[in-house]
This record gives sequence, C-alpha cells and structure tokens, in this order.
Amino acid sequence: MAGKTRIQRVVLETDRYRITGEVTLPAEGSRTRLSDLLNREGLSFIPLSNAEIISHENDGPHERIKFIAVARENVQIAYEDG
Repeated sequence: MAGKTRIQRVVLETDRYRITGEVTLPAEGSRTRLSDLLNREGLSFIPLSNAEIISHENDGPHERIKFIAVARENVQIAYEDG
C-alpha cells in the first residue's frame, strides 16, 4: 500500500547535545532507512518529534520537547535507538 509510514526512534549526536526523538520513514519500498533520510538531497534539517535533549557538558539537564529540527550539518553521529 502506498503512503504507509512508520515511526523510528533515533539518536542524533552533535558536538554539544545528544538528541533522541522520532522520525517518520516509509514503511516499505525505497528510503526506508535512517541513512536514506540523512543522505536525502536538499534536506537541511532533520525533523524529530517527542524529543529529549541532553547536553554533553557535565551530563547536563534533560529537556523534553514536542518537536525540533536539527541541522543536518551539525549531526556527527546518528543511529537507531534500541
């Protein structure tokens, strides 16, 4: 079925933060992997919902927010959570 999506929990790490949240990916077909999202042409920001942000500095405070757009150029490490 066309248009089916799935929610994937991911971790994006920048030089200052670890950001854990949910991305929406196609359930089947092409572009179903996190790496496909990260390499998508023309994508400047990675949208995450239900995000938790943790500062790398002194195990900084946790902040929870409904939505954040992370600049792709700032992502140093990205992986699926769990």
